Amino acid sequence: MTEAEDRKPRSDEARYDPEITSEFAVPKGLDVPRAGGEPETTSEFAVPEGLETPQPQSPEAEGSAFSTPHTYSARSAPGAFTPAAGVPLVSLVKDAPWQDRMRAMLRMPVTERPAPEQVQRVEEEGPAVPRVLDLTLRIGELLLAGGEGAEDVEAAMFAVCRSYGLDRCEPNVTFTLLSVSHQPSLVEDPVTASRTVRRRVTDYTRLAAVFRLVADLTDPETHVSLEEAYRRLAEIRRNRHPYPGWALTVAGGLLAGAASVLVGGDLIVFVAAALGAMLGDRLAWLCAGRGLPEFYQFMVAAMPPAAIGVAFALAHVDLKASAVVTGGLFALLPGRALVAGVQDGLTGFYITASARLLEVMYFFVGIVAGVLVVLYFGVKVGGKLNPDAALGLSNRPLLQIAASMLLSLTFAVLLQQERSTVLWVTLNGGVAWSVYGAMHYAGNISPVASTAVAAGLVGLYGQLLSRYRFASALPYTTAALGPLLPGSATYFGLLSIAQNEIDKGLVSLAKAASLAMAIAIGVNLGSEISRLFLRVGSAGKRRAAKRTRGF
Repeated sequence: MTEAEDRKPRSDEARYDPEITSEFAVPKGLDVPRAGGEPETTSEFAVPEGLETPQPQSPEAEGSAFSTPHTYSARSAPGAFTPAAGVPLVSLVKDAPWQDRMRAMLRMPVTERPAPEQVQRVEEEGPAVPRVLDLTLRIGELLLAGGEGAEDVEAAMFAVCRSYGLDRCEPNVTFTLLSVSHQPSLVEDPVTASRTVRRRVTDYTRLAAVFRLVADLTDPETHVSLEEAYRRLAEIRRNRHPYPGWALTVAGGLLAGAASVLVGGDLIVFVAAALGAMLGDRLAWLCAGRGLPEFYQFMVAAMPPAAIGVAFALAHVDLKASAVVTGGLFALLPGRALVAGVQDGLTGFYITASARLLEVMYFFVGIVAGVLVVLYFGVKVGGKLNPDAALGLSNRPLLQIAASMLLSLTFAVLLQQERSTVLWVTLNGGVAWSVYGAMHYAGNISPVASTAVAAGLVGLYGQLLSRYRFASALPYTTAALGPLLPGSATYFGLLSIAQNEIDKGLVSLAKAASLAMAIAIGVNLGSEISRLFLRVGSAGKRRAAKRTRGF
């Protein structure tokens, strides 16, 4: 048989056998383990057998830029920089008021804040972030609309978020806009929600109820679910004001009468000032019902007291007509907004402070316009008002202290305070006027310095009461500042301008502005002193906001 014949297939079956004819056929008798598929045997990225590599616990941790590398070892880690004084340990007193704890953490960098301790019950899969943020914004809206300072509103919003276990929350408060942002981690997208405050209602009873809700949310022994928190918040919104409309009108009249007694008025002046203030209040309610802005409401409300004072001057009645107008102005001066605006500026919230002070300026311009219109026509028709007729106030200290307490009481009613706080703020107002009278009339100290010291004591006393009751300090301080408001200086400035004595009027108005600033700064200083030196439930050192010091 030739070699060519030997290469020919011997049968048709052998002709189509791939193992015999294929070059890649495995010889018989050689066992080679079959691989699971061609990619593993032919891929150049295949891991050789016998080489074990650590497998990551999850694909996300392996691919994350913030995860610890698998080759990292704490023993062989490079040296890290440590400050000479060491890294400070953040420690907060557990039984401190939530306001102090939240303020301290808000002033820390995010990386230095302690981890949140979840104190409220949430669902098993974790807190519902959008619902928690919505609850936070609704609580902040009620506080900001009630006149609370921007710092305290941010502290309350931060407290609500942390009570439900949300870390990395950043609340932001401006005059009309609230926002809060929550970022679960450095590699996840943040969740941000905002809410606009369109209507402001002065109701300190509602404000106190919101503070109690926040205190319960931050208390680890009181478990408040999201549904329960929403229910309580809805009840707070639905609650009516504690005092009816007629009581507010009567309170405004009594406030004006008490203020007229402070500047030297008698019983007839008391009645006249009360009637003028009540008439102005009813006219302002009528304008509000017609939808007029607050500027015109203040303008209309300032006209009746001024008109009654001019009428007494035209009738040549032997009484202090200037005291009638001054008493009517006391009921209109926006002392609450002024104190809140200056306090926001002192605590670093400059946008909110500017907006509040601009609001105060518009209200003040409305009062000025209303009074000037009446005084101008009164002067033109022969009404002579003597500014010196309202002076000589140091002869009746007991009567003036009683009038200051009545003024604080009626101011508390106008602010819709709880009945349990009215007595405290009334006593606080009497103490404030006593300190002011002792320094100014007995000690011959300047009225600005006397006002600042008296307002500082008001702020200190109110802050102590609020910290004792874990409540807002506004119900204990705002109404007590009523006797210190610069009503007489404002009126004398307006009267001088109406009588074409511009220089004298501007000097008096500048004095009124100085007294207003002294009140606001004194209240804030008293609050800060209570936090710094009187360790009543304090959270330790309170970090100050970092400043550039001009460079």
